[in-house]
Amino acid sequence: VQLQASGGGLVQPGGSLRLSCAASGSIFSINAMNWYRQAPGKQRELVASIPTGGSANYQDSVKGRFTISRDNAKNTVSLQMNSLKPEDTAVYYCSAVIKRLGSTMWANYWGQGTQVTVSS
Repeated sequence: VQLQASGGGLVQPGGSLRLSCAASGSIFSINAMNWYRQAPGKQRELVASIPTGGSANYQDSVKGRFTISRDNAKNTVSLQMNSLKPEDTAVYYCSAVIKRLGSTMWANYWGQGTQVTVSS
């Protein structure tokens, strides 16, 4: 199972970026899909999470600016980031709780990370 993230880059304050992440491989089922971020010198933190069904959850600092969505048919999760601020600068990681084909266990898988830099 692999998660491939894309969409990072350099953007000015107030701008927008859309991150995408696709899960592939021997996937039976996906539970929660998440976006984390890690800024230099800081711990990795949860930005947004979306379950298979139900409402998404967001870190307080991104509420109203970021929107997480998923396409269950394509095994993808996206993060639309608007009104970006310099403090949003970080490496963003996607993760997903996945049950592999033939397995009874759920496991958390990580994407490789994509850099988001918000600067003028």
